[in-house]
Amino acid sequence: MWTSDFILLTISSFFLFLGFQMLTPTLPVYATKLGGSAADAGLVVAVITLSALIIRPFSGVALDMLGRRVIMLAGNAICLVFIGGYLLAGSVIILLLVRLFHGVGWGISSTTYGTMASDLVPMKRRGEGLGYFGLASTLSMALGPMLGIHLSNKYGFTMLFTVSLTATLLAAILAQCVSSRNLPDPSAQKKLAEPFVTRLFERSALLPACLALLLAITYGGIVSFITLFGQEQGIANVGWFFLVNALSMLAVRTFAGKVFDKKGHVWILVPGVFISAVGLLLLSTATSSAGLIPAAICYGSGFGAIHPSLQAWAVNRTAQNRRGAANALFFSAFDMGIGIGAVILGALAEVTHYAVMYRYACVALALFLAVYVIYLRKAANAPSNDTDKTMNSHM
Repeated sequence: MWTSDFILLTISSFFLFLGFQMLTPTLPVYATKLGGSAADAGLVVAVITLSALIIRPFSGVALDMLGRRVIMLAGNAICLVFIGGYLLAGSVIILLLVRLFHGVGWGISSTTYGTMASDLVPMKRRGEGLGYFGLASTLSMALGPMLGIHLSNKYGFTMLFTVSLTATLLAAILAQCVSSRNLPDPSAQKKLAEPFVTRLFERSALLPACLALLLAITYGGIVSFITLFGQEQGIANVGWFFLVNALSMLAVRTFAGKVFDKKGHVWILVPGVFISAVGLLLLSTATSSAGLIPAAICYGSGFGAIHPSLQAWAVNRTAQNRRGAANALFFSAFDMGIGIGAVILGALAEVTHYAVMYRYACVALALFLAVYVIYLRKAANAPSNDTDKTMNSHM
């Protein structure tokens, strides 16, 4: 598993995500400095999610039809051009346009990296491998926002964009050093005869993608509202939650993937859902920074185990020449879940409180468990031609 290609791709992924995460908390501030309103600041966050969501299915098809290297090069190039564009954005309108096209590059690149990692990891170690690969994005999620805020506050936005551009350039250079031997086999070309809509949508990855959407609803409630929750509860520094959450994800991913590979997804998903739910309930009762720590440990552990396991499961259920479409569906579902969570849970918070909102978020995890149990029952009662594992057998 630990080939030079896998190591290079993982390091490249870290720099790609670092350059992206540095901009997540800082661009809304930049929008207000350009004269934008609070609504404009919110659009800066929403527009990149929308453009990435739209482009991902098409990038999945391109990955399966054209191969990984050319699409990876295109995605990284678009990211580089439009991160550089932030340096030239002199108005909110231009900033939003740059952000829109940056989202296109981000959607292509993030889908490509996940697909290439799936190619590089042996199937029997896919849960472990994707767990390790995901450490790069997890670490960047912990470091990127802090670094971005520090650079923008101390050195200004020009320095912020320059460092983000440099990190993305390093990612592109390292990615081009990854061997191109892991391409779809020539039989993928026969897919060109299929209807275009069919090529956009990979049905075999639908179940893991739907479960990822339900998990992402809870994550959307956290990333969107935890600062406001902290203000409501009188918690001075909610940053502790993100730090401990990231560390917990890092810790659990070192062994959860091995459990997935040896025992099957049921040994990860069921306990992961319960631990995540406990984290949400603990978060809803927190009234101090110290109270955030056990909530972050539980939620981070559950989320960190479930997310890469779902991706590995989606890939395992899919033919090699359809992995691009499978990863595109998986990441699109996750992005959509974050957006749904922000909208629905935000509406609940308006009529209740943020603490109560996090208790309602457990409903998404209950639905996750219900859908998964229904699947397990059907799989136990009927032969399946999937390549994944359930409790103790291949189904």
